[in-house]
Amino acid sequence: MKTLSVCLLVCAVTALTRAAAFPEAAAENNQLAKSRLVKRSASCSGGWSEFNGRCFRYVPRPMTWAKAERNCQSFGGNLASVHDITEYHELQRLIMTASYEFKPTWIGGSDAQEENVFLWSDGKPFHYTNWCPGEPNNGRTTQHCVQMNYGDSKCWDDLQCRGRRPSVCAKRT
Repeated sequence: MKTLSVCLLVCAVTALTRAAAFPEAAAENNQLAKSRLVKRSASCSGGWSEFNGRCFRYVPRPMTWAKAERNCQSFGGNLASVHDITEYHELQRLIMTASYEFKPTWIGGSDAQEENVFLWSDGKPFHYTNWCPGEPNNGRTTQHCVQMNYGDSKCWDDLQCRGRRPSVCAKRT
């Protein structure tokens, strides 16, 4: 027990001595601790990033569109809806940060209920689009689900929903 007490005392003295000898390092460590505290207390924690009042999360595991949507719902959200070019670029940045490339990725758009009537899985209005030239084309088969970062232009494409892609989830802050 005495050995433990002595060890704790030596550690405390070493830490205090270092802080006194290097006050700028102590201040830097204190600032770092504060910034970490702010990030942890933010409304988007645990792998989520905040943008425009919503939290976004990139899920790298390839899944079908339906499984990706169900996975997002298990987090309390939906596959991401996209409402303007700034938001689209933010999702691209999120994907690039996690995967180091612009991977084709599921977002929450689908026309499975009625051909060429696209809806977002979160129920938001489908006003903004970023379709690649010639898309949506429904292909030779039924393509009802929207992927982003398609082709050289990194735009949207409709794809068979059973295709496997990473995904981006979104939820309200």
